[in-house]
Amino acid sequence: MKRKNKTTRREFISKTGIVTAGVALGASGLSAASYNRIRGANDKINVGFIGLGNRGSQLLALFMNQPDVQIAAFCDVYKPYMTRNRNLVEPRYIKDLGGQIPRMGETLSNNIEKYSNFNKLLENKNIDAVCIATPDHWHAIQTIQAVKSGKDVYVEKPLTITIQEGRAMVNAQAETKRVVAVGLNRRGAVVYQKLAKEVHAGKIGRITVGSAFRINNMYPNGIGKLKPEDPPKDLDWDMWLGPRAHRPYQYNISPYMFRWWSDYSSQMGNWGVHYMDVIRWMMGEKAPVAISAHGGKYIVEDDRTIPDTMQVTYEFDSGAIATFCIYEASGGSLFQYGEVELRGTLGTLNASEGGYRIIPTRNGQFQTFKNTLEAEEFSAKDMVLPDGSSGNSTGNLVRNFLDCVKSRNTPLCPLEEGHRSTSFAHLANIALEIRQRLEWDPEKELFTNSNEANKLLHYEYRNPWKL
Repeated sequence: MKRKNKTTRREFISKTGIVTAGVALGASGLSAASYNRIRGANDKINVGFIGLGNRGSQLLALFMNQPDVQIAAFCDVYKPYMTRNRNLVEPRYIKDLGGQIPRMGETLSNNIEKYSNFNKLLENKNIDAVCIATPDHWHAIQTIQAVKSGKDVYVEKPLTITIQEGRAMVNAQAETKRVVAVGLNRRGAVVYQKLAKEVHAGKIGRITVGSAFRINNMYPNGIGKLKPEDPPKDLDWDMWLGPRAHRPYQYNISPYMFRWWSDYSSQMGNWGVHYMDVIRWMMGEKAPVAISAHGGKYIVEDDRTIPDTMQVTYEFDSGAIATFCIYEASGGSLFQYGEVELRGTLGTLNASEGGYRIIPTRNGQFQTFKNTLEAEEFSAKDMVLPDGSSGNSTGNLVRNFLDCVKSRNTPLCPLEEGHRSTSFAHLANIALEIRQRLEWDPEKELFTNSNEANKLLHYEYRNPWKL
């Protein structure tokens, strides 16, 4: 592609005033003056962590990097994670799961409280905020109880395991007025913050199609085929299951591999939520009005209860459509560049957190218009923060959350946004299970052409858990 207009991330920030010292000030509603006052405050935010596995440990490191954070408490149902002692981790976990098992060994204060039950952590009046990075089926209960106990919350994506959970979380936050941020990290990426402004202003014309994909070739054995067994002695399996129906422990469920079990997660939830959040954000869409899905478990021979191949189409009231594909039985890529693609009347945009490329459209049959858009490439690779460190979109979200805890402003990704984006995953999974094109009322959050589909908007919790 011949580049006619190339902009670096540094040049963009110098021209627009966006600051990424962990936070885009304009997006968070903070002026530079108010941000400096917050940074100068002596008070530290006492943060407790619920869920300290793979993602929870990554978030712990980001929170520890913030000068105004005091790590106050840990909670996990697996004792080695809670005590941060890797020597106690089941050796088979380390052997088979490698990088998904956290390194731990952080330099921490000796007075950090340790809990095996999150309710006990929430009773601690000294804790100001909690970071929740448990499996998906726990997010709603823990977030709702946290805000009701007076805590602000940073909760990981996907926000929920059902659509009704998301609405209940939004309602609880509105009632308690607590700050709740959702960890959809692309909301903290300067590339997408830039694009959100320019695409909404018509940069590539009217968008008719948004697309993304997740490719991860797990053929032939996937997560394996295993039989139930006794859980490790340091794992509270009953508490791990929580509101879900009781079942025996199985090694290819926990840790980490719960992502391939529909009771606890899905790859639509794990990856689809990220990309559909970007697409609907860039396209200015709230929710689809119709959904269809195709796919199944075709050739990967494992215990998963989700598809190894899946394609989803969403239709919007505006006339645009979006597509998402999950291919876990093949490799390669669908785009020459980036992770999402937006097709507009003036050009096609391919983007990722690292940058984007825009290719002008060509006039088609019977059309004689002249190009009104130049090819463009934008790179974020050379961007450094004011402290000299490299940019990090999740770190930006963490910093933004902490600033909002102090200012009481709305985070970059509030609950309503997280709920709407997570709903895309649930709608796709339901459409695949029902095997029909489903029509969706975004205001009532109900299907209008399938009572059977509406029954899948939630499930009956196991006692004593309640939403």
